[in-house]
Parts: sequence; structure tokens; C-alpha cells
Amino acid sequence: MILDEGAKFLDRDLLSGGSPWRLLRLPGGSRAVAERWVNGGEVQVGEERFARTLVQQGLLHPLYRSVADIDDVDVVIPVHNNVNVLEELLVSLHGLHVTVVDDASDDAADVLGCAQRLGADVVRLDANVGPGSARNAGARATTRPLLWFIDVDVVLDDAVDVLSRLQAHFEDPLEGAVAPRIRGANGPSIRDRFEERFSPLDMGERSALVIPNSSVHYVPSACLLVRRSSFGDGFDESLRTGEDVDLVWRLHDRGWLVRYVGDVVVTHRARTSWREWWNQRSRYGQSSSELAKRHGTRLAPFRADTWTLLTWTSALVGKPMVGMRIISAARDQLRERMLTTTDNADNVAGELVGRGMVRAGPLMARSVVRTFGPAVILFALHPKLRRRALMLFILGTAYRWRSTRLRVTDIPLAVADDAAYGVGVMSGAVRSRSLGALKPHITKSTLGLRNVLGLKPGAGSL
Repeated sequence: MILDEGAKFLDRDLLSGGSPWRLLRLPGGSRAVAERWVNGGEVQVGEERFARTLVQQGLLHPLYRSVADIDDVDVVIPVHNNVNVLEELLVSLHGLHVTVVDDASDDAADVLGCAQRLGADVVRLDANVGPGSARNAGARATTRPLLWFIDVDVVLDDAVDVLSRLQAHFEDPLEGAVAPRIRGANGPSIRDRFEERFSPLDMGERSALVIPNSSVHYVPSACLLVRRSSFGDGFDESLRTGEDVDLVWRLHDRGWLVRYVGDVVVTHRARTSWREWWNQRSRYGQSSSELAKRHGTRLAPFRADTWTLLTWTSALVGKPMVGMRIISAARDQLRERMLTTTDNADNVAGELVGRGMVRAGPLMARSVVRTFGPAVILFALHPKLRRRALMLFILGTAYRWRSTRLRVTDIPLAVADDAAYGVGVMSGAVRSRSLGALKPHITKSTLGLRNVLGLKPGAGSL
């Protein structure tokens, strides 16, 4: 076991971190046990329940020995044309049990010949049904306990090593699916270099549980290992895009764990033209409205409580003292609640409130630009709104480079990337006649107006 690198001890028995972020009080000698796990200590007899609690809250990550059992795994590859790319992938999967699902390719004979020559089974579909339906067809045609879905554009340098490191996580009986990090393939063009660092399939370098509304809220199905018993009815065949998000969230809702393993890396080829590149991003945006019909506020462009939203809005409109007053009131309220249970209530309250507020602003800006970027640019054309709209746009765009070096050539592609996604979200909302993917989710706060105004209970009453 190893404690999540974002976890932090705040007091004698307070542990913060996880995904979504939470504050956990550790009873008795639990802190000493958790500290032993910081660098990978083993779970000892009697610690199993505590370990399970931390695992399911994203604060603890299991470590397993990597041993591949290829006879437990069926590899399913959906393909529509792309015979040359398919051949490269099949060569890298030599020795595994592979089923190619030909999703009504124009060159069906070539797909069949390529697959048979390299030892793969073939399922032929007469009509093009899309990747989700094709994967389901492959699942129905196979029987092994694990399903490894791999898109034809994925590149595996060592397939057995990747499989063994992912498969090891199924030692946990609650593990329903595991995914590696998918980075854009390195290439000579500007588009390739941008894709290598900002692929829409890349969930980042940190491993995490996949949980809605967390830092890793879904994983793509381009390379996804799934327990057959958790797969159920499989992908929603009415979805051409977003089917992976839907599957992962349904697994989560049924109580399965879905894990993202950031230190296992595969690559994915970039689109071969600017039109395909734009259309890919736009389709991802379009899928959000249909997903919102199924999963509600999980598809909200951003979420915040009322006072956090007001704090950052006041800063944006040039009234920062309003926000400072809200932060001070929130800190005072939390300090009072923790005085009897925490050694250093002042520091803990300051840490929690400060961290939450500082982190929330850039995240909201990023979400607004990602979804409403074209509208923000239009607002920037208005003389009275220009400065604030540009501030919001710059902050939301710059958030991409929070953990990587800025390259000037990335900037126009980053703007285009967000624009394509935002156009897709809006067109999807029009097409599905649903505003679910455009409505922010504003939550209530325990902080009251009296706290912000500094009024004592009963103050102002007659």
C-alpha cells in the first residue's frame, strides 16, 4: 500500500486529500498506521478495514506484484478500415487472445486477411454501429474473465508488461476496471507535439480512483481492462461518443472500483488532419448533452458553493474585499467548529479554507473557458466587459500549463481545442434539446449570511 501523494496530515488525527477531496479524522493509533503506508508499508492483520476505507476514498493506493495471465484475458479491437494500423497493433499483441471486430469496413477482405494472418479471430458486422456496439459484439463473442478493449490507434511497446501491471489490480475483488495513462504519440508536426502533452485521452500522471466530480472523473475506453462480471450490459449502444464515460460511471454507481494507473503509459496516434482533429474535440463536446440526460449534474460545466462563486466573482469585477470578507467568515466558522477537537484549530481552518478557495478559482475559470470559450471571446468584444472577459479567458486557458512548461506554439492549438469542445457542447445542447451540460451546479454552504456580515445569533431580531 502507498498513501496518495496528495494526502496531508493536518493535525494529530486529521488527514486531508483523496479524490474527491475530503477531510478524515483518524481514530486511535490510525495515524501511525497511515504514516507507515506513506512509503509502501504492508497491510497487517487487523488493519484491513481501515485500509479498505482509505482505498475507497482515494487516499490509499494498493501495490501488487505484476504477473500476467494471458489465458484470463480476451483482447477486443474494434476497427473500421485502418488495416495498416491494425497490423501494427496485432503484431504488438502477438501471443494474446485477440478478437478483431470489423465494424463494416470498406475493405473487409483486407481486415479479415490481416487478422487471420496474425492469429486473431474476427467478428464481422454488416452495418457500421460505432465503437461501443462493436466492443459489445466482441465481448459477446468471447468468454474469458477479463476483457481488454484496445482501439486500433493505440500503440503498445510491451503489451504483456502493460497487461501484467493492469491485471494485478484485479486481486482486489471490488476492482471492476483498470486503465493506463494514454499519451499522444510523439511526432514531427505541431499537432503531434501538442497532442503529446495535451491529448484529450490523457488523464495525467497521478494514479487515482476514477470517481465522478473528482480530479480523474472518467477514463477513456481506448485502452481499458474490464472484469467481465462487472461489464453487465456493456456500453450503451445508443451513444456514438461518450460511451466510455457512461460505462465507467455506471460501474461506479453499481459499487465497482475503477482505477486509473498513471505510471503505466501507452500512446495514441493523433488525428491525421486538422479537420479530423477539430471534429474529434467537437464530438467529445457534443456527447455531454446526452450524458447529462443520463447522469444529471455530473456533466455540469462547473460546480461551486454559493459563497465560493461569489468570492471569485467579486475578485473578477474588481471588488476583492467582498471575497476577503467571505474567506474570513468561513475561516472563523470552521475554527469555532474545530476548537474542541483539534490541537491547532487556527492553522487547520486557515489551511482548509485557503486551499479550497485558492484552488476553486482557476478550476472554475478553466471550466468556463472549456465550455463557454466562444461566448467569453464574444463578451471581450464589448468595451465595458473586455478587460474582465480577457482576464477570465487568460486564466482559464493558462491553467493548462499549471504543471508543464509553456510553449508558444501550444497557445493557438489550446485555444482551438477549447473552442472545438465548446462549439460541440453548444451544438449538442441544441440537437438534444437539453441544457443539462450548460447549467452550472451551485451547491449550498453551511456558511450563512449572518456569518459573513459578522452578526451574532439573534442579532437584528425584534
